[in-house]
Amino acid sequence: MAFPKEFLIGASTAAHQVEGNNIHSDYWAQEQLPHSSFTEPSGIACDHYNRYEEDIKLLAQAGLNAYRFSIEWARIEPEEGQFDDNEIEHYRKVIACCKENGVEPMVTLMHFTSPVWLIQKGGWEAESTVEYFRRYAEYVTKKLGGELRYICTINEANMGLQLAAISHRFRLMAEQAKNAKKAEGTVQVGMNFEKMMENMKYAAMENAQVFGTPQPQIFVSSRTQEGDALVFRAHQAAKAAIKEICPQIQVGITLSLHDLQALPGGEQFVRDTWDEEFRHYLPYILGDDFLGVQNYTRTQYGKAGQLPCPEGAELTQMDYEFYPEALEHVIRKVREDFKGDLIVTENGIATADDSRRVEFIRRALQGVEHCVSDGIPVKGYCHWSLMDNFEWQKGYAMTFGLIAVNRETMARTPKESLKFLGRYGA
Repeated sequence: MAFPKEFLIGASTAAHQVEGNNIHSDYWAQEQLPHSSFTEPSGIACDHYNRYEEDIKLLAQAGLNAYRFSIEWARIEPEEGQFDDNEIEHYRKVIACCKENGVEPMVTLMHFTSPVWLIQKGGWEAESTVEYFRRYAEYVTKKLGGELRYICTINEANMGLQLAAISHRFRLMAEQAKNAKKAEGTVQVGMNFEKMMENMKYAAMENAQVFGTPQPQIFVSSRTQEGDALVFRAHQAAKAAIKEICPQIQVGITLSLHDLQALPGGEQFVRDTWDEEFRHYLPYILGDDFLGVQNYTRTQYGKAGQLPCPEGAELTQMDYEFYPEALEHVIRKVREDFKGDLIVTENGIATADDSRRVEFIRRALQGVEHCVSDGIPVKGYCHWSLMDNFEWQKGYAMTFGLIAVNRETMARTPKESLKFLGRYGA
């Protein structure tokens, strides 16, 4: 089947991963530490800050009709209470460029990175962050809201609890002298847990010098239950501010969701994990206009808990199992409880073999088509990512992009997968 005419087919990026020189953010600060857990610093990234017109045109020319990107809080408010009107104008130009090329701009207000000053004030475990985030959302909406139809408040707002669980599991595996690196393939973000453990004592001292605390509560930190609730209250506060100014904007949040599968004896593990990963957030999101679904793979459970990838399974560069069918399963599972619109805001694969990316997209979108034909209100699909970019702690080695970026010259080379995805939007 063909998707409905208004269906959004797009690609996603995050500001810090593509723009470059995000010097006021917590991630930039951590990348510069002598004992950083980052493989390499972000530096100029993909220079998307200066090359966004070229990138958006490549997206549009291929047939895509949507671009999900993030506005960088650390650029907008580099110092507490000091908003930079020049930076908000930059994002106004990005939005205008989208529209000039027939592309729907979908903005994310917070995609993992925060201003350094926010982390110095307690970060994502501090009650004050709720009001700071509301104020930032209000500023952006007053400046740009009239030009937007979609805003995602916070990217993968459930990531903190996932990281707390994986950190615990990583330590157990390390203590048992097993190959702890395999644990990295169970969380949907680029993390170097092994390096983090080695550097822990040095990092504490260096973090204290930069952030005023040995354990800064950045967004991608192991979160407490209180911090978990705080993130969703920040979402609700931001949503209220956006709606007060521009009630027509569709507001949602995005969640990192795995296709949880039970083998015999694993049923209770699946129920408990799904409750933690999704269901316990329902009171905070049931009134949202849409939910951003982000999925990359599946996780299986047996009678002793989480299982490794099946023997002989194809793995991506991130050590995820190649399993595009996971997306359809997650959409159907989410639909059991969330009755609003759904948008796939991230789904993709890190691989050097673009033919596997094409196959991943084909099978993932086949699953989305099944959902749409069954009446599930899936309104769009944004692939991760538009271009090969800075995959957080793992640096530039992980290639998720529909467009290759030459690290020396910044030259863009569209891949076959970009053209293939574009056929769904044309």
